[in-house]
Amino acid sequence: MEFIGTLCLILIATTLGSHLSRRIGIPAVIGQLLVGVILGQAGLNWVHPNILVHDFSEIGVILLMFLAGLESDLSLLKKYFKPGMFVALLGILFPVVFGWLTGEAFHVPLNEALFFGIILAATSVSISVEVLKELNVVNTKEGSTILGASVVDDILVVLVLSLSLSFLTGDTANQTSLPLILLEQVIYFVFIFLLVKWIAPLLMSFAEKIYANSAVIIVSLVICLGMSFVADLVGLSSVIGAFFAGIAVSQTKVKQEVYRNVEALGYSVFIPVFFVSVGLEVDFANFGSQLFFILAFTIVAILTKLIGGYFGAKVAGFSGNSSLMVGAGMISRGEMALIILQIGQQSKLIEARYYSPLVIIILLTTLVSPLILKHFTRKIYTVKAN
Repeated sequence: MEFIGTLCLILIATTLGSHLSRRIGIPAVIGQLLVGVILGQAGLNWVHPNILVHDFSEIGVILLMFLAGLESDLSLLKKYFKPGMFVALLGILFPVVFGWLTGEAFHVPLNEALFFGIILAATSVSISVEVLKELNVVNTKEGSTILGASVVDDILVVLVLSLSLSFLTGDTANQTSLPLILLEQVIYFVFIFLLVKWIAPLLMSFAEKIYANSAVIIVSLVICLGMSFVADLVGLSSVIGAFFAGIAVSQTKVKQEVYRNVEALGYSVFIPVFFVSVGLEVDFANFGSQLFFILAFTIVAILTKLIGGYFGAKVAGFSGNSSLMVGAGMISRGEMALIILQIGQQSKLIEARYYSPLVIIILLTTLVSPLILKHFTRKIYTVKAN
């Protein structure tokens, strides 16, 4: 029953954190992330990242991205796919190159420095989605470009990671399995097309005829969780599956009913645990001795995504402020970078002394991203409102 008490504490603390954040004019997600830092090992040490916290947070990020898919306009995503591609490509190239060069400046071995760059190339759009939803700008050209770019970024980073691991570690097994991984992913995206076009409408129509409580919501959650599970199986992030599941269900007439119920379920239990779990990873042990390393990489991490996204959007014809908003939406590294970091640690590509500083760098980008995104969003949409 210990976890029940922990869950109560998280829900009370995140509710207060959200309230105080909004009262002082910053995104609610900042308060929830800071709650994780305060309750975790860097603060009071009351909540630990155990298996139940991990599982609840996994469901939380899946539901968050499912809601983002439900809220997205498919026609806008198609329209801004090309800008999203430019943003994703430059948003990977800049962090990889400058992450590697920064690592070299700190005399990090070549293969490890390159892997630092790959970690910085990751984007976790779940934090940005929360800010976009809070500011009601998901269905704008900038919001649609951020969502599209994050999906492309996710796919490309997985491919870069798969390709690089074999060379950086000298393991030929990954090279052998890469064509199979690529084939599985292609088949997965073909299935996504079928899901959006035919399967989801048929399933939701069938759900309406089932004599069971909340059948429509249950079937929509099965689609969401099932797509997330299969995405993970083929080497993609589970959030990609959840996002496209949301898009598929959004094309049906039960969209509003599903959104209303899943939003209540997600925000009342699972999504707060996800945001807290990110903060729980912070550990300030040896922080002082590695402060310059952390600051240098944090600045590189923020600027490379911001500038990469900016130039990607500018190439696609966006204005300066719109391009900066798109770049800001790509800054957060969140759980995607943490997953890549763990893979690097398991593959012995990351020395133990760099693990904690890299976790702090990832979490600092996650903390500042909502503030930067809100700043550039306000510059555009406050002006338009006037």
